[in-house]
Amino acid sequence: MKAWIVGDYGHYNEVMHLGETVRPEPEGADALLSVNVIGINFPDILAIAGTYQFKSPLPFIPGMEAMGEVVATGPDCPYEPGDRIMTFSGIGGIGAYGEYVIAAPGNTFKVRDNMSDADAAAFQTIYQTSYFGLKVRADLQPGETLLVYGGAGGVGTAAIQLGKLFGATVIATASTPEKLEICRQCGADHVINYVSEDFVPVVKELTDGRGADVIYDPVGGDVFDKSTKVINWNGRILVIGFTSGRIPEIRTNRILLKNISLIGLHWGQYYKHEPHLVAEAQEVLYDAYDRKDIAPIIYKEYPLAELPRALDAIESRESHGKIVITA
Repeated sequence: MKAWIVGDYGHYNEVMHLGETVRPEPEGADALLSVNVIGINFPDILAIAGTYQFKSPLPFIPGMEAMGEVVATGPDCPYEPGDRIMTFSGIGGIGAYGEYVIAAPGNTFKVRDNMSDADAAAFQTIYQTSYFGLKVRADLQPGETLLVYGGAGGVGTAAIQLGKLFGATVIATASTPEKLEICRQCGADHVINYVSEDFVPVVKELTDGRGADVIYDPVGGDVFDKSTKVINWNGRILVIGFTSGRIPEIRTNRILLKNISLIGLHWGQYYKHEPHLVAEAQEVLYDAYDRKDIAPIIYKEYPLAELPRALDAIESRESHGKIVITA
């Protein structure tokens, strides 16, 4: 099969190549998917560079997320050939950047008939992450104010949509007028260009001086540094990721003064520790998709051979929403 293979850690344009490799065979409860569409995520770049939280043993096929059709199964697999499946393959082993991928039942869901292949490939990571962040970890309540950094990104667009679904007033930041419009399309009540203006006084004005009740931060860096200035009393700051490239630090007296909760989220670990919660969340998210309350924002589709161009668009911050690869 064709797949993008990483032979050493580094920049994807230097260490990753499209080559032939042995097609994996399913065992136990696993299914083998013929990949239709691959979902691209920022952590893929980190995994290839060897800077993600978990290092994949070399060589490896990167890629966290895909959807496809079952073509073979292990003897204990709950799926049948022809089933449409979305899978989160994680970081390591046989990943999603290829023509076939192994789907383990614990991190795999059957795609509903009304969902397109592209939406299915883009769906699981961003909506599960945002659901667990907002509902399970931060306990976002109706009437609260949610501030979403990087609102036009994959998890940002999902957070805006879910924040509105949960009854919050949503303020979103982004870096360009085009990305601000994406935030509006997702339902943001207020948008702020954090490049051209300081979002701190704007958020305070919009909240009558209180600040946001929940901050959703996939960016880190300089943006996170301002969070204690725009968080309400008893507010919750969600640490989702560090797309800025800098992992920030915070003085603990700032947490004390406003009774702030600083909450981390590593959604993929729920598969290991509380998989039943992931399954329950998926049904809630499917139902929301059926009602058209949520839907992935697809920036572009690229063919498998042009996958590095998709990573370029993410790395340069050109893209918004999700990029998908048609295999």
